[in-house]
Amino acid sequence: MIGGNMAQRRMFSKKITDTDLFLEMPLSSQALYFHLNMHADDDGFVANAKTIKRMTGASEDDLKILLAKQFIFSFESGVVVIKDWKIHNYIRKDTYNSTIYGDEKKKLVEDANGAYTLRGRVVDEPSPQVRLGKDRLGKDSKEHSTADAEQFDWKTVIDYLNQKADKHFKHTDANKRLIIARYKDGGFTVDEMKKVIDNQCAKWLNNPEMNQYLRPATLFRASKFEGYLNDQSVDNNKPQTREDWFG
Repeated sequence: MIGGNMAQRRMFSKKITDTDLFLEMPLSSQALYFHLNMHADDDGFVANAKTIKRMTGASEDDLKILLAKQFIFSFESGVVVIKDWKIHNYIRKDTYNSTIYGDEKKKLVEDANGAYTLRGRVVDEPSPQVRLGKDRLGKDSKEHSTADAEQFDWKTVIDYLNQKADKHFKHTDANKRLIIARYKDGGFTVDEMKKVIDNQCAKWLNNPEMNQYLRPATLFRASKFEGYLNDQSVDNNKPQTREDWFG
């Protein structure tokens, strides 16, 4: 709660925050989402998202991830809106203060659950499809259905990691979710996932400090995967540390 006024209470629904889509984001992106919700007006609009990002120590990528995953929408004015605001919050009519961002609100419609959707894609175009890394959110903006994902050969990726890194990871649901998420959200192929494994094995395999990070939870993180895929060869004579790769 920000203050004593009932209209300043902010709630969160586990229907949103307990989903794989939310929990697979970096913790810094999740924290930024919570702070944006806490600072939103009674219709879920936030005019100072970049200031909140700086205040909370979040990165530009954290904001881009929230846009890319469509947890928030952005407008040309710089205002953002929380997509699932009305799923999280019910504001009593006697304490409700309508947003001052009426023009932005006109560009939204509500679905049956109260979640906002964009009306005719009239916001600044690439905001819901923000490009991460090297100007690519998902391979050619390609997304795959759940049915497609069930046919994806994710076990081959785990087997390849075990072979290259001399590991013993199992075909668990947790590992499956990570790999399928990269396929569904980004259209990444088995060969591209193998390339990520090759790239990071070349850098980390013989490094006692970094070898532990040759694991699905690190290699297939949404915020890191594309960077690993596009990594250029480094000077293998230079010792690599955790700080070199994670900051």
